[in-house]
Amino acid sequence: MKHPYLTDDHEIFRRSLRKFLEKEAYPFYDQWEEERMIPRSFWRKMGDQGYLCPDIDEAYGGSEVDWGFAVVINEELERVGSGLVGVGLHNDIVVPYITAYGTEEQKKRWLPKSTTGEIITAIAMTEPGAGSDLANIQTTAVLDGDHYILNGQKTFITNGIQSDLVVVACKTDPKANPKHKGVSLLVVERDTPGFSRGRKLNKVGLHCQDTAELIFEDCLVPKENLLGEEGKGFVYLMEKLQQERLLVAIAAQITSEVMLKQTIDYVKSREAFGKPISKFQNTQFKIVEMATEIEMGRAFIDQLIAEHIEGKEVVTKVSMAKWKLTDSARKIASECMQLHGGYGYMEEYEIARRFRDIPVASIYAGTNEIMKTIIAKNMGL
Repeated sequence: MKHPYLTDDHEIFRRSLRKFLEKEAYPFYDQWEEERMIPRSFWRKMGDQGYLCPDIDEAYGGSEVDWGFAVVINEELERVGSGLVGVGLHNDIVVPYITAYGTEEQKKRWLPKSTTGEIITAIAMTEPGAGSDLANIQTTAVLDGDHYILNGQKTFITNGIQSDLVVVACKTDPKANPKHKGVSLLVVERDTPGFSRGRKLNKVGLHCQDTAELIFEDCLVPKENLLGEEGKGFVYLMEKLQQERLLVAIAAQITSEVMLKQTIDYVKSREAFGKPISKFQNTQFKIVEMATEIEMGRAFIDQLIAEHIEGKEVVTKVSMAKWKLTDSARKIASECMQLHGGYGYMEEYEIARRFRDIPVASIYAGTNEIMKTIIAKNMGL
């Protein structure tokens, strides 16, 4: 059967990327986990090979390829490890805000260096007191002459430490009614006066992915760094969250596939009571149940990606995929660790890392509870 969005060109690209990662990522990933950081040199190498923002226009350094190539990149990075999520965030979450809502001057200023890895991007929505409830963010920006004066604090920001460019959700009109109409997006550059980094957060998983607090104290942001129109920030965020949640679902699917393969290899080689544990009926049933769940997830996500590439409205299906595939991945991680026995709890086995890394997928990009709320609303309930 013809694949819904991948062609021979995508598969050639996948082989090339996989070869690159086998040389530049797999051998160093454990070291990055220990160091709690992915080096900027890796970003530059990704950029040199054309693996950063390949879908943007050639005029800004991209290759103008379809989004299927982005899917391939995200899948192969996830196979290395979930800590590489920051690259996908840069490519397919933050940079699209600039390509969609930026002025020509902004695009020329920021996009070329985003494709080379000279600029690493982040998006700052979440605050200590506001997560999924974006309309109630407290960070404010007041226009004073040629600058906005930005004040507030953000937390759980992916690429927070290394970022050179941060898209910040803030209130330019705190008195707006309804509240979401007061939200705007400002782009804050590294070394902007009043911008500082707080703690590099110590997470349960995703150890090599830098996550941080960002602090804005009378931060002077040039008015030319307003992204799109004032008061449209909430609408922009809602438009782009569809792709962000799809990326999370793709990562969860890949993680499940990786964990199952590793577990099958393990149960075939590990013996108990004189035979491989793969010969025990309980093991077989568990493997079969997971394999079936994964096959069904793959069919759904592939069709969903194809619809997204075609530009279809898939918010409900994306919300379904995000909650279901991340929830399944958490359960599969637990089952796979159990089938590894005591070795599954040892750090030298990758299943331990996957077990640590996957739970957050049910939380970020909108919690799974929020996903169910969206689905229910769209079903007219």
